[in-house]
Amino acid sequence: MNPTSRRRRIAIALLALGGVVVGSGCGTPAGGGGELIIEVASGRRVDRDQLLRALARSDYVLLGELHDNPAHHARRGELIEALQPAAVVAEQLNAGAVVRFGADLLASLSEAGFDAKAWGWPMHQPVFAAAAVAGVPVLGGNLSRERARSVAREGEAAWTMPQRELLQRAPLGDGARELLDADLVRGHCGQLSAERLPGIRAAQRARDATMAQAMVEASSRPVVLVAGNGHVRLDYGVGQLLARLEPGARTTSVGFVEPDQAMPRGQPYTYLWVTAKAERKDPCAGFSAPSMR
Repeated sequence: MNPTSRRRRIAIALLALGGVVVGSGCGTPAGGGGELIIEVASGRRVDRDQLLRALARSDYVLLGELHDNPAHHARRGELIEALQPAAVVAEQLNAGAVVRFGADLLASLSEAGFDAKAWGWPMHQPVFAAAAVAGVPVLGGNLSRERARSVAREGEAAWTMPQRELLQRAPLGDGARELLDADLVRGHCGQLSAERLPGIRAAQRARDATMAQAMVEASSRPVVLVAGNGHVRLDYGVGQLLARLEPGARTTSVGFVEPDQAMPRGQPYTYLWVTAKAERKDPCAGFSAPSMR
């Protein structure tokens, strides 16, 4: 199917969402309440059971999110519970961290370095609770905030040797870099200057490299990554780096989006899971680009 036809099928599916419980005609609906799962390559609807079968055949499963949408965390928790992966790598924890679950979920996460305020706890509770109940190890995958700031200030010169080796082996093509840059500018409410953009791009790539390496280093498969939609992309995110690290591995990416979001160009995800829009204030109201000092 050519890209135009695929995008048209996805657009028609999204227009049909309005208040209807969407399924593919067989199996269990996506999650009720007018949710929808779309296979990006074909533009066709699939149901939750079909998605789970695809995830179970994968070595690496990348589950995205809009950080402030509770439905995205609930659905990812359900997938983790059903999939029973070998490990979960979390953007919300620094690389090297290991969660040792006890009776108090938040206390266990905090001991591993989880910042409850920064991540809007209990927004992510369904994800970590599912891992705890299933006995799935949760591992940190992110670059520390201090290291990320350093890279944002100094650019690629601040990459560690392992990051440099991987990122030089897997450079972005012009098209993928343009998509990443556009998303970074949009994510900074249009206030990211041309002078600062290369450093912010270098920090994003360093984060992706750190997460990809954490997934590869997990001892068994499948490994699940829970991270923002930008990190789980196949064209410029962790998926692009996994393809270089383990060319024979099967990676499946699920982007979690809302109906009024612009359809992404190309095939950045294997699947799109569309949920209801979260209630939120304008995230760009009063926004000012953070200092890199």
